[in-house]
Formats: sequence, C-alpha cells, structure tokens
Amino acid sequence: MLVPLYEAVYGRLDVGSGTRLLGLGCGSGLALLMAASRGASVTGVDTSSDRLVLARERLLPAGRDARGHTDARIVDGSPGDTAGTDTAGGDGPAYTVVTAFEPIGCLAGEADGLGEQLAEAVLLAGHGAAVVLAGWGPPERCATASVLRVATRLAEPLRGTGAWRPAHRDDLEDVARRAGLRPDGSGRVACPFGYADMDSAVRGLLSTGLFDPAITATDQVQVDKELAEALHPYERQDGTVWMPNVFRYLIARTS
Repeated sequence: MLVPLYEAVYGRLDVGSGTRLLGLGCGSGLALLMAASRGASVTGVDTSSDRLVLARERLLPAGRDARGHTDARIVDGSPGDTAGTDTAGGDGPAYTVVTAFEPIGCLAGEADGLGEQLAEAVLLAGHGAAVVLAGWGPPERCATASVLRVATRLAEPLRGTGAWRPAHRDDLEDVARRAGLRPDGSGRVACPFGYADMDSAVRGLLSTGLFDPAITATDQVQVDKELAEALHPYERQDGTVWMPNVFRYLIARTS
C-alpha cells in the first residue's frame, strides 16, 4: 500500500549503489527489497519474528540464487544489534540513509519507542545522513481515517494501550527534534488502499495491528462486524474496496 511513498523517498534521495540503508521496523521487507533493487546495501531490523520471516524470504532466498540480494541483512531486534560489520563503528562504512516508514504519530506512546530506535540508529549513521520519518496525512485527506476511528472507539475501555488517533500536523517534526535531527525537506504522497473484496479489506486492516486493542477490549466477531460496516462506503459496484489516502514524509539529517 505504501509503494508510492517508498518510490517518492528513494527518488528524492537518489538511493542507489552508493547507499547503505538501515530500515527501522522493516516488517515484511518490501521497502528494503525496492531499495536493494536500486543497488543499495540494506539492513532491516524489526521485533516481529513473523514479519521478518517474510523479509528473509524476499531478500535472502535459499541458496542466494539470482533472485537474492547478497548485500542485505535482516536482524531481529534493535538498531544496535546491527553494529559490528556494517557501520563506522565496525569494519564497514556508516549508514547513509535510515528509514522509519511505518506511519508514526498515530498510536499512543509509540513515539517513545521510536525515539529509542532513532537514538541507536543515529550512532550508526554518518554525518549528514538522511533519516526518513513517515506518517498519515490530514484526516480529511485519508479515507482510511474514518475506518480506523472504529479501532479507537472499540478500544476505549483500554485507553492508552496503543489505539489509533488522527495524525497531528507536527508529529514528524516533533519526533525528529527529540532525536536531535535537523529537518531537511518534506513531502506528501498519494497512497490509496485497494482490496479485491470486503473480506480482503477486513483482513488487510486487521493485519496492521491497529485493531489489536479493540479486539482485546471487545472480541474478534464484534470488531470484524463494525470494521466491515465502516468499510461499506468505500465498496465499489464491482465488489472491490478503494480508499484514497495521503501520507506525509519528513527527511531529517544527522549532525
């Protein structure tokens, strides 16, 4: 869903063979794969073992055949766990680009966790390295926002446990400032969410984890039912579900 965002950022930063990229919260590795396809050396970190299995399948297939990217690493843990052979503190050069593509500023308390990751990542990056932060655009330009409000309402009994909230205008700048980074440009990118049918849309949104607190506070059946109802206005005559969204990114620089 965020492919246009990845393409816009990589194009703006001219990601290529001279790029050493560290992806925070790399998930299933699609953004890493796109950077590697441009010739970049990539390292991805995440704490979700299940999603990292997919990342490894994408970037490190068995036997590292012609489809594999040998200049790629996938690490289960934190940025500090990548230190050693890939950074200025070890035997190789520092990272030139650090990305945090998982949209921030929408979950209660998540900025603190990202701040810790950024603090580790900055130590592994070179002077003037680009650090990319991403977040949801204005709610009025994100159709998905109306659907995600269901997650917030259903999770109300567990307030403060990570329920979704609308993005604030300066979310990205606030995170960058706390990490000691210098803003160096921003942009907005259209990233529509499209699904083949209603069932696919429900599964896709549930897979984001944004509805986990709602499921804990109520139950799976109730969440599925209300999520499908919220998606109904975006169901087209052919049964597909289409939600136009705008995402925002900020490019900041290390000192």
